[in-house]
Amino acid sequence: MKRILIIAFSLISLSVMAQKTDTLFLKKLMESKPALFSAVLNHPGKNQIQVLYTQVNRDAKNKPSFKAFSYNLDPHHYFYPASTVKLAAVIFALEKVNLLKSTGLTPYSTMITDSAFKDQTKVLTDTSAKNKLPSIAHYIKKILLTSDNDAFNRLFEFVGRAEINEKLKANGLNNSHILNRLAIGDTGESARHSNPIKFYNGDKLVYDQPAQYDPKEYELKLTNLVMGKGYLDSADKLVNKPFSLAGKNAFAINDQQKLMRKLIFPEAFPAKDRFKLTPEDYKLIYTYMSKYPTESDYPKYNPEEFWPTYAKMLYYGRAQVTPDPNIRIFNKYGDSYGYIIDNSYFVDFKNRIEYFLTAVVQSNEDGIFNDNKYEYDTVCFPFMKNIGKSIYEVELNRKKLHQPDLSKFKLNYSY
Repeated sequence: MKRILIIAFSLISLSVMAQKTDTLFLKKLMESKPALFSAVLNHPGKNQIQVLYTQVNRDAKNKPSFKAFSYNLDPHHYFYPASTVKLAAVIFALEKVNLLKSTGLTPYSTMITDSAFKDQTKVLTDTSAKNKLPSIAHYIKKILLTSDNDAFNRLFEFVGRAEINEKLKANGLNNSHILNRLAIGDTGESARHSNPIKFYNGDKLVYDQPAQYDPKEYELKLTNLVMGKGYLDSADKLVNKPFSLAGKNAFAINDQQKLMRKLIFPEAFPAKDRFKLTPEDYKLIYTYMSKYPTESDYPKYNPEEFWPTYAKMLYYGRAQVTPDPNIRIFNKYGDSYGYIIDNSYFVDFKNRIEYFLTAVVQSNEDGIFNDNKYEYDTVCFPFMKNIGKSIYEVELNRKKLHQPDLSKFKLNYSY
């Protein structure tokens, strides 16, 4: 019996070790390419880099398992997550629709948003939709194609702040909270109030959601909540004291990638831990996460403003180039306050490559926030491109026991 226990303990220990995140590989990889990475590696604290790369390994039945590698990963070191929080709102909004399906509500029901608190705004139409009407599905398209802020705010109001944060916790995303709408100065009491909303199928009212109020506090023990040496206030006046991001949204890198893994590979998780999404929900998200803005008719985008690779930072940076026809990147990026963040699942159909890569980098040389003087083009976008290309090269040369069947991700982009 003693021998059996020793063997069992050894197997458990080996399993734990196998799942442990490697913290050296990415450091060595970047150090081996000084022309690309020495500038940021010499100042890792200054640029606040965090990277999480996860290999996907398939078994003989195509079931995935994961092996993670990190650089400077610290879920307690705060960075502003910007638009990356929108992916959680997309998922939770569809889950809520499914919970309410007995009412007749669908993602395509007309969504009429009213107002009931100071500075709230109404939405009665959406000229970017084919039928000129707002809906959950159309907001999701706009979020995933070009990171539309108003579309996120409407999903935030539908799900509600309390439910969003309950779902974060229920999904084990313990280093994150989503407290505010985006790009409208939504802080304090206004963030606690959500608009009343009505949903219609044709002329028939199918769901009437009253205004919501969330009294709860969502405290996280985070460092780096106060940064820089000054900021411009709402009147563009310079305030000579550090900028505080306390009370803002937080979405740790490990939580972002966990959300992405569960979204991409629900079969790798126990049924009870999977998102409550339908096959059509997954199709909607996968399609618009990987679709280029130029492939969309509704909404329609100006290719000069939103070129094909506009949102695919962890491979293309912000370069205006023709995308590789063999590659699709399923991702959600964010950029604000000098931070660039991207959370991605990468697929190369020709070379049968797949992996997860999530990263954040910041540059703010003058230490002043809200002045729109950040080194995105010279520091952040090049880093994202270089780390993405470097990981792709690793995967291109990596030997696999079983080649993946990637047919699940070959989508119809006329959808």
